[in-house]
Amino acid sequence: MQFVDVVGHNELKKRLINEVNQNRISHAQLFLGKTGYGGLPLALAFVQYLFCKDRRQEDSCAVCDNCRRISTFQHPDIHFTFPTVQALGKLSNHFLSQWREQLTENPYFDLHEWVGRIDDKERKPIIGAEESLEIIKKMNLKSFEGGYKVYIIWMAEEMNPSSGNKLLKIIEEPPSNSLFILLSENLEMVLPTILSRTQRIKIPRLSNDEVISYLVNNQGINNTEAINLATRSEGNLIKAKSLIVALDHQNDHRESFIKLMRCCYKKDVLAMMDWSEEMANSGKEPLKLFLLYSLEMCRQSILKNYVGDHLNNVSQEEKVFLENFSRFITGNNISLFLSLFSDAHYHIDRNANSKIELTFLCFQIMRFIHVA
Repeated sequence: MQFVDVVGHNELKKRLINEVNQNRISHAQLFLGKTGYGGLPLALAFVQYLFCKDRRQEDSCAVCDNCRRISTFQHPDIHFTFPTVQALGKLSNHFLSQWREQLTENPYFDLHEWVGRIDDKERKPIIGAEESLEIIKKMNLKSFEGGYKVYIIWMAEEMNPSSGNKLLKIIEEPPSNSLFILLSENLEMVLPTILSRTQRIKIPRLSNDEVISYLVNNQGINNTEAINLATRSEGNLIKAKSLIVALDHQNDHRESFIKLMRCCYKKDVLAMMDWSEEMANSGKEPLKLFLLYSLEMCRQSILKNYVGDHLNNVSQEEKVFLENFSRFITGNNISLFLSLFSDAHYHIDRNANSKIELTFLCFQIMRFIHVA
């Protein structure tokens, strides 16, 4: 992967290129940012530039033998570690073919998409102690071509304490010409002893213009819809693409949201229970999209209350609904609603019981909607 293939991050690209050209590469780096910001594609482009035999001023050449092998993720001196479902295989090596397929099809992916690829049951993955022993073994071998040897550890926060502690010594004192690149979304979940041994590189959210350009040029979205999606994506390319899928179900989401708010406002407990059961049966991913839609409706409601229709990126049907509904979302309860829907999304994403989660959601909305 070349830097040109990475969306945005022009300043970071220059920084990484300068590291290589000035031979000032830190032996252990932590790329910190949401997966949808593009840390993994950036790391892949950085490694390809490092190995390129005919570097250009702003990018790798893409045609030398190193670039060709790296572009297919087949270079013998570049290794990958990623979370695996331990019941299926304890080592990343067991899943290399699926990993290469994922990177080839789409290098912008999250842990849920990865687990869905390797496990129909979508069980929780980790990076276990056996994987750390494999990393140590490989890093202590000589490189095949006498140059750098690189280990990319994706979702490093999924290392359990036993796994992380085994790596401390080799990360602190690696063999010569070794490079560790760890990628993480959550700084607080990475072992402090790992953090203290790495140079931290923050991957910022993408700008709205960068997301708009990607959606228009790569996803075939018209400019008006791209602006709307970019605003709601919060600089996260994965979220932006999930919102594209949500566009096809926007009418269903609107009707479900209206039904939810009506039964909660009326304190109709039976209707609330029926709604919870119906939505729970829709499936995890559709439910997550609905909760994102609900968050957006709450945001649009508060915007309507304070600035009228000027900033509302909504359909005509949603505008009609917001005319009456927005008065129930005020400064007194907006933070309660946003936290409630965000927490529900978080819990559903981590395989909470959908019916229990949605029942709790209904009763909380019943309380909050009368706080206005």
